[in-house]
Amino acid sequence: MLKEIRPAIVLLLALTLLTGLAYPLAMTGLAGAIFPKQAQGSLIEKDGQVIGSALIGQAFTEDKYFHGRPSATTAADPEDSSKTVPAPYNATNSAGSNLGPTNKVLIDRVKDDVDKLKAENPAAAVPVDLVTSSASGLDPDISPDAALFQVPRVAKARSLPEARVRQLVSEHTAGRLAGLLGEPRVNVLALNLALDAAAK
Repeated sequence: MLKEIRPAIVLLLALTLLTGLAYPLAMTGLAGAIFPKQAQGSLIEKDGQVIGSALIGQAFTEDKYFHGRPSATTAADPEDSSKTVPAPYNATNSAGSNLGPTNKVLIDRVKDDVDKLKAENPAAAVPVDLVTSSASGLDPDISPDAALFQVPRVAKARSLPEARVRQLVSEHTAGRLAGLLGEPRVNVLALNLALDAAAK
């Protein structure tokens, strides 16, 4: 019987070593050699300190910063581990809210967000990405419209001319990949770092 089972065991071990060890190590090494920054998480540093990643959003709440999309990520409630509490941009629990378009909680939250944003900039239409979360809850980018919508608030909070802040938005707007894939976008962390640098 061992004679019949032996080829299966050898094949199992060989494929486990090949696909479970050799292939992942080779791909990790290749990625590190070809794309070292991306392989390390696209980390962003300021003054030698890692302050974030270009791939994961952060919660900016001060008026002097551009704000990202709402995040629906959660974490365990410290008071009761069977419940969750909101934890924006929690990379350990990437997920959307799973609330449908007719859910009252979602409708109320979006209405509240729209009202707050209209009070901030009554002359402009509220961009949809400022009131809806992404599927991952970690989106680091906003649309150029969402960034331009926030220009008056940011310019006022920083005592900068709106034209200068618009210029920074324009400089930090990335186009479609190869001119075809995706949508134009603005990385919120990179834009906020540029704002900090411009204020010096």
